[in-house]
Amino acid sequence: MAEAKWEGKASVEIAGLAVEQVWPCLEDYCNLHKWFPYLDKCDQVEGVPGKPGLVRHVSSTAKASPESDEMITRWANEKLLMIDANQKCFSYEVTDNNIGFNNYVATIKVFPINADDQQKGCIVEWSFVTDPVPGWKFENLLSNFNYCLQYMGKKMEQTFLSTMEP
Repeated sequence: MAEAKWEGKASVEIAGLAVEQVWPCLEDYCNLHKWFPYLDKCDQVEGVPGKPGLVRHVSSTAKASPESDEMITRWANEKLLMIDANQKCFSYEVTDNNIGFNNYVATIKVFPINADDQQKGCIVEWSFVTDPVPGWKFENLLSNFNYCLQYMGKKMEQTFLSTMEP
């Protein structure tokens, strides 16, 4: 019997930035390496920027294990399925990878913390569904996604704050 799909959601509250500041960072689908921890490269493989069908190749190089000097490259090709600038969201799927993702689809959404005051911060939400990933526990995958989002939120805040200082 097949194991049930893994479904999860992670989010980060970015109190210092409005939706209109954060969305362009995420909407630029092939610039994930600017915000995402561990990621060395994010390159367009095919398609038209900002349009469904765009495929990006993401990769990172790291030690195979803490005890090893052997370096390995982890990579994935990710296809943009849907993007909605009005709703500030997009969905993508992993089409090929060496990480162990099968039938992985994710949605990223950006929305205001307070619908009445859209200038007082935003929330970035990353939801996903995937087949179980060999060698991982669901809790570890979800913890990794949470870490990545927290990192991205802090990096975006730091980037915007540094450009606003005199």
